[in-house]
Amino acid sequence: MILGINILLWFLVSYPSHPDIKREFAVKRAALLTSFAQAPRTLTTNEQSRAIEQLDADRDGALVQRSFAGYAGKLLEPAIAPLGFDWKMGIGILSSFAAREVFVSTMSIVYSAANHPSEGEEEHNQILQKILAAQKRADGSTVYTPLTAISLMVFYVLALQCVSTVAVVRRETNSWKWPIFQWLYMGALAWIFAFVTYQGGRLLGFE
Repeated sequence: MILGINILLWFLVSYPSHPDIKREFAVKRAALLTSFAQAPRTLTTNEQSRAIEQLDADRDGALVQRSFAGYAGKLLEPAIAPLGFDWKMGIGILSSFAAREVFVSTMSIVYSAANHPSEGEEEHNQILQKILAAQKRADGSTVYTPLTAISLMVFYVLALQCVSTVAVVRRETNSWKWPIFQWLYMGALAWIFAFVTYQGGRLLGFE
């Protein structure tokens, strides 16, 4: 089920295709490389690599934002923004209904961490950690702060983010009434406690 969800998520993140965006960033990348060639001593090799990586990250972000998954995350964002979550986390929350652990692989797909070469799962996770740590909001503040992480964990502790559990309750009760009630009740409880955690933490001066 998790494999199937990830395949579906890959499709939702990758389509619809926007060749105009790809062409636009290809032109920017070519111009950037040309500027490096014309003035090679302006930036160090590491600075040039970071500039190229940032441009590629901006391209990937623009493509995800205009994908099916991006539209879904944007629709959900007003409801989860008070919890400290952005639209990309919203995609993770939607996909993790298959299982909580899907959230991690979702972030990897959304942030294109799989495009970075790695030699194993541990190195891949380190790459993803660096990508998440570098994410900024529109106002320049950091997205993934300790307070946001705690709020996210509180949400997942209480939310019924498991389609298997819903299926079992449906089978045992022979009705959709209880699983739907259970999902809505626990979802509301998770939202309230995550809201109190995030907003209360901000009032106390935590980030």
